[in-house]
Amino acid sequence: MSGRTHTLSHPTAKGGVDIRLPWWALALPALAFVVLLALMLNPTDAQAASGDPAIAHLFERLQQLMAH
Repeated sequence: MSGRTHTLSHPTAKGGVDIRLPWWALALPALAFVVLLALMLNPTDAQAASGDPAIAHLFERLQQLMAH
């Protein structure tokens, strides 16, 4: 008695992966990047947001390095 073989009902996609992302999967990381960049460019806001003056000094130093 021969067994019944199952065939694929849908062909497999060749040549790549089809991934669909929701709009917020790209928007949220982009927004976070912009906010962090804005904090780096304006270290006085970073100092007000954090109680540690060393972090504010680091942001100021980064701003100076980017300006040169």
